[in-house]
Amino acid sequence: PDVPIGGEECSNTLETVGAQRSFEGFEARDHLDLGESLDLIDFEAAAAVTGSKFYYLRNEAALLELALINYSMGKAVARGYTPMITPDLVRTEVLEKCGFQPRAENTQNYGVSNSDLCLTGTAEIPLGGSVMNSLLEESTLPRKLAGFGRCFRTEAGAAGQASKGLYRVHQFSKVEMFVVCTPEQSEALLQELIDIEKEMFEELGLHFKVLDMASHDLGAPAYRKFDVEAWMPGMGRYGEISSASNCTDYQARRLNIRYRPSANPGDKKKKAKSAFVHTLNATACAGPRP
Repeated sequence: PDVPIGGEECSNTLETVGAQRSFEGFEARDHLDLGESLDLIDFEAAAAVTGSKFYYLRNEAALLELALINYSMGKAVARGYTPMITPDLVRTEVLEKCGFQPRAENTQNYGVSNSDLCLTGTAEIPLGGSVMNSLLEESTLPRKLAGFGRCFRTEAGAAGQASKGLYRVHQFSKVEMFVVCTPEQSEALLQELIDIEKEMFEELGLHFKVLDMASHDLGAPAYRKFDVEAWMPGMGRYGEISSASNCTDYQARRLNIRYRPSANPGDKKKKAKSAFVHTLNATACAGPRP
């Protein structure tokens, strides 16, 4: 595809929505400063209970996260996505088949000792697993799913200002959209996913840009990936809040998800040979980030 070649700095900006908000007469405070002063976020208590990069949300912050999850799930359902609440533990083989490396050095995934289970880093994994080893009829595609789950990530290598506060944490809530479709449908459905993301973030009043991500930032499964980065006044920079990826048949081959093409009218020959589907995924809402 027309993917920019190179590192993240080579990614192309496709669209910019809104403008940076000006704060006249005072300096913008970051979310951590505001959250702690208003008794909304508590990292100190969570550090004592669980460890660093965990947190408690209190008062309006707890209600805001629940509202964002409900809002984003509602938007997905209105566009034909089936709502699901997914398991937060999956077998190692499912995680690997989705393109993740749970046992590699500097892995982003937590494993469970004396078990073949891992904590999920995204609902994409159990959503993909839900259709593993399936033979689907073409007439039932695309199959659109919206899953709510907890995400657990080691954030290995994340440090400094870029990971301050809630931006890079070990646990968060997320609504993930996942699509199973024919190869002919996948390009248009990638655009649908990014359109849903843009619609939500515009309605939330965010200033953001849409990026066509360069080849070195795609990861193993993705054939094409668009990121949404929002302006974060307290941090003085843009930060990723969402992404949408077309994985073509990378996950389908490993998860063994096939479809049977519909027969042409009047064709009395034997049924067409099955083929691998395409899979796509996109973040509807990652709780702490918007």
